[in-house]
Amino acid sequence: MKQSKKIKKIVIFASGNGTNAINIYHYFNKVEEISVSHIFSNNKQAKVLKKANDLGITAIHFDKEAFYATTELLDYIEALQPDLIVLAGFLWKIPENFIKAFPKKIINIHPALLPHYGGKGMYGEKVHKAVIKDGATKSGITIHYVNEVYDEGEIIAQYQLDVTSDDSHKTLAEKIHSLEYKHFPKEIHKLLS
Repeated sequence: MKQSKKIKKIVIFASGNGTNAINIYHYFNKVEEISVSHIFSNNKQAKVLKKANDLGITAIHFDKEAFYATTELLDYIEALQPDLIVLAGFLWKIPENFIKAFPKKIINIHPALLPHYGGKGMYGEKVHKAVIKDGATKSGITIHYVNEVYDEGEIIAQYQLDVTSDDSHKTLAEKIHSLEYKHFPKEIHKLLS
C-alpha cells in the first residue's frame, strides 16, 4: 500500500487586506503537498479575516495579551505544528518565545531591499515614500527569516526593480506588489520542498 505524503502546513499572519496572504493561498491551492491551514490577524477589522473565511480557511483574531503576555497563541500554534509561519503584511514584532519555538520557520516579506528602508515603523507606504524622497533608482522586495530585531533576520531572497523618475510612492507600491505576488509564493515553495 502506497503511503500518503504528509501535507506541509503554512500558517499566515497578516494585519490588513491580506492580498499577499490570499495570493499565497491560491498558489498553494494548486500544490498537492502544501496547504495554508490558518490565517491569524492582530486586527479585528482586517479584511483578510473575512477573505479567509469566505475561502474556508480558518481565520483567527488575537490580541496583544494572547501574543505577548501569555503563551495562549504560541501554545495553539505549536499544537498545529506548522512547517512555516509566513508574515504577510503583519505589523507587530514577533516575541522571542515564538522565535525560539520556531527557529528558521518564521519568514517575512519586506517591500524594499534590506538593509535599506527597514526597521521599526518602516512598512507599506512609509517605505515607498522614503525610497522616492531619497531619489533611489532601485527598490524591490526582501524575503527573510525573522529574528529578535525588525528586518534584520537572514536574507532568503531579494528581487529588485528600477525606480523611474516619474514613479510616485503609489506607482512604486503597485510595482512592488506585483513582485511580491510573483516571487513570495515561489520562495515559500522552495523552502518547503
